[in-house]
Amino acid sequence: MSATPPDFEVSAEVVSRNVRIELHGVAIADSDRAVLYKESRLAPVYYFPREDVRMDLMQRTRHRTHCPFKGNASYWTLKVADQVIENVVWSYENPIEEAGSIKGHLAFWLEKIGASYSEDGKFESKTTR
Repeated sequence: MSATPPDFEVSAEVVSRNVRIELHGVAIADSDRAVLYKESRLAPVYYFPREDVRMDLMQRTRHRTHCPFKGNASYWTLKVADQVIENVVWSYENPIEEAGSIKGHLAFWLEKIGASYSEDGKFESKTTR
């Protein structure tokens, strides 16, 4: 018996357009190789290759979560200017096989950051602020 509910769907697509996240005018992620990950009942999320993320602005935390469809997530705190946002970046460093396309990638909790995605230079608001 499968652990995945019958009405649950997942898709992952490497996008060819440039996707960027800025906070206080600082680019914290900028990539033309991001993976757009879609899951049923959840908003789509971009996962950025680690090489395209400003890791110098982040500090790994001990926080962990588990998703039955992706595996165990590790978290980072982001610091830009005087703003420190805890556990706002996550990664499935060793995802389950079905989520292998996001291995080595990081995602951002945009609402908590107060930032938005920019796709090909056009910002699309994803914030609640």
